[in-house]
Amino acid sequence: MIGRGGNRTRLLLIVLLVTSLLLITLDLRGISFTKASRSVSQTIFSPVEKVVSKVFSPIGNFFSNVKNFPRVKSEVTQLKDANSKLHQQITKQQDLLGAYTDLKKNFDLAGKGGLKIIPARVIARGANSTFVQTITIDIGSGDGVRSNMTVINGDGLIGITKLVTSHSSVVQLMSDPNFKIGVRIAGTGSAGVVLGEGDNQFIFQLLDSQGNLANGQALLSLGSDQNRPFVAGIPVGYISSISTTATDLTQSAIVKSYANLNALNIVSVVLKGADHDLRNTLVPPAPITPTVLSNSNSNIISPESTTSPSLNTSSTGSAK
Repeated sequence: MIGRGGNRTRLLLIVLLVTSLLLITLDLRGISFTKASRSVSQTIFSPVEKVVSKVFSPIGNFFSNVKNFPRVKSEVTQLKDANSKLHQQITKQQDLLGAYTDLKKNFDLAGKGGLKIIPARVIARGANSTFVQTITIDIGSGDGVRSNMTVINGDGLIGITKLVTSHSSVVQLMSDPNFKIGVRIAGTGSAGVVLGEGDNQFIFQLLDSQGNLANGQALLSLGSDQNRPFVAGIPVGYISSISTTATDLTQSAIVKSYANLNALNIVSVVLKGADHDLRNTLVPPAPITPTVLSNSNSNIISPESTTSPSLNTSSTGSAK
């Protein structure tokens, strides 16, 4: 038994020695058995690793997302709040910019005409038991406002004050069906009446039997005794089309207002009119209408401005 055990030991030592010599010889010749083995193992197990990774990666991601969900939810909420605040700031800035632009136009018009005004913001729009077309402004008797005062914006006439309280006033818009104002045609001086029709278009009835109507003619307020309810020389609108027929006893026309009554923000109440005759000082530039010109080659469309009285910019006045 002892002899057999010794033979096995010697055989094992010989095998190990031969194997060692073989590995050394291969290594000296540049053949790496370990690298080859590693390459073989990678070739065999790499597809398996990829499959296992694809199978278990979503599971790992799921548990990772579950773990981070409270933090992600908090970040989303913070982003939503920041976005909402930014949107509010942008809206506020746009409103302030619009108010500044309107206010500047109000003072520009008042300054040209030497009018004393007090600006106001429109806080409501609607109708009451007396008038169909009204707005409410945020100034009243405490600011010097009285009933039957002219209300303007940077483009021209808006209406007149009617119901006045301490801190607010109801203004009857010139578009109200019950509204009417005496006007004159800038340049010719022919007088007539403008009647409200419920929108930005009005009816003009010429009272001068010898007068002539033309598209683009500017209409200015005639004015009232002591400037109430109307201050003289305020732009009202311009003739957009002639509506007179052969059977009409008086000439009439469709008038478009200078002021956009559907987009009112900052308006002004005229506390005191000009100390002199404004004449055509406040006449806005004439509207541009396209005119078709024909020649032998083609039809050419070119803008042509209707002639209007020149603006007198030398007149100055105080505005409040």
